[in-house]
Amino acid sequence: MEAEPMNSRSRFVQEVAALLLCFASVLAHAGGGHYPGAKWEHVPSPESLGWDTAKLAAARDYSRTISTAAVMIVVDGRVLAEWGDTSGRYNVHSIRKSFLSALYGIAVSQGTIRLSDSLSVLGIDDNPPSLTDLEKTATVSDLLKARSGVYHAALYEAATMAAARPQRGSHAPGAFWYYNNWDFNALGTIFEQQTGTGIFSAFKTQIAEPLEMEDFRLGDTKYVSGRDSIHRAYPFWMTARDMARFGLLFLREGNWRGRQVIPKDWVAASTTSYSDARANGGYGYMWWVASHGKHLPGARVPDGAYTARGFGGHYILVVPQYDLVIVHRVNTERRGVVVSPKQFGELVQLILKARNAAVAPR
Repeated sequence: MEAEPMNSRSRFVQEVAALLLCFASVLAHAGGGHYPGAKWEHVPSPESLGWDTAKLAAARDYSRTISTAAVMIVVDGRVLAEWGDTSGRYNVHSIRKSFLSALYGIAVSQGTIRLSDSLSVLGIDDNPPSLTDLEKTATVSDLLKARSGVYHAALYEAATMAAARPQRGSHAPGAFWYYNNWDFNALGTIFEQQTGTGIFSAFKTQIAEPLEMEDFRLGDTKYVSGRDSIHRAYPFWMTARDMARFGLLFLREGNWRGRQVIPKDWVAASTTSYSDARANGGYGYMWWVASHGKHLPGARVPDGAYTARGFGGHYILVVPQYDLVIVHRVNTERRGVVVSPKQFGELVQLILKARNAAVAPR
């Protein structure tokens, strides 16, 4: 008669233990799949996830014929393959804009920035020739989409960008897409003005620390000032393995181990195409978006994939359908060292060939 209560208690303890293990697993993989801890976890073998080791080796061999410095491929939140100097700190160039877009998502959700506020309301102007009344009607949303219609000189832009800049007053705010460093730099000014926090310190506390970035240091950031504009640029130097964490954060819809670091609706909104970016597909809130079969020359990626891009061949490519993040780095500190979009596209296509076609998209 005494044995049955003992068995019931034992079963109860076992059931509670099982529930706790299940709960712990849910917390560990909230948002789907794995997450890195202090260090990245590697998959046992590419074949365990339906990828082909030999074909990945062919992609690696091709990258050695171009100026690739590092590649990191993440599937299911774990490193599928990596080569080169993934711990090397290189200038991310225009990927800084996607970093700022993420910070905007947090600030907008907190109510410290409103997308509908105009430059006039925010008190934003620039060096003479100052902004016109029409230019000042551009909103934060217009700037995020690179549709401000403000074609004032900007800092930290390539000569080709300056040459392609439309004439002042040629397009009304919101009416025309032009990849515009003035918009992106002015957004930095607005962010710091409205939040009272520096871009780099905000990135550290709001993104780098929650993601346990291995290498991020405030010393690897700097502001760039100049005479052409009062709105500073804000370059970052970062490692591939930290950039892969940022890509995984967006792949997981802003969730990191159960914590919503970036609002889910912001991730969706910022990686939605609002403009035709021609051969590049579309453009969102400082992200490039695959649209109508276009995104990277020589590579076939599904519509809805998206990239953060930097001069010279720096990329964070996110393909939600394949649970995939690819980071590509180039040592652009060396003069003339670049990887063209076509070369990167060819590398991506080789990587995707290693993915077993029988693996169902997510």
